[in-house]
Amino acid sequence: MVTGALGLVIHLLDKPLDRWAVVISLVSVLSLLGGVFLLKGQSWARWLLLAWVAFHVVLSWFHSLSQFAVHLALLVIVAYFLLWSPASKYFETVQEA
Repeated sequence: MVTGALGLVIHLLDKPLDRWAVVISLVSVLSLLGGVFLLKGQSWARWLLLAWVAFHVVLSWFHSLSQFAVHLALLVIVAYFLLWSPASKYFETVQEA
């Protein structure tokens, strides 16, 4: 949530007329919404956030090897914590309530 909110604010303040402003803002809002609904126990938010990080892995491929490696490691870590058994049980119990 923090990443999405800060990314949105920083990008709009830094480059409000950038040709990619709408796309970058949308991606930032998606991460913000994903975080909010993740805390509410919505299972679909896990997949949204995984897709968001995977998107950054693809983007970083076009930059440097170090950025790609960091984003790929982040994807693995996020996937582990969002998909491991205790997390799955959390989302199942919230869905049942």
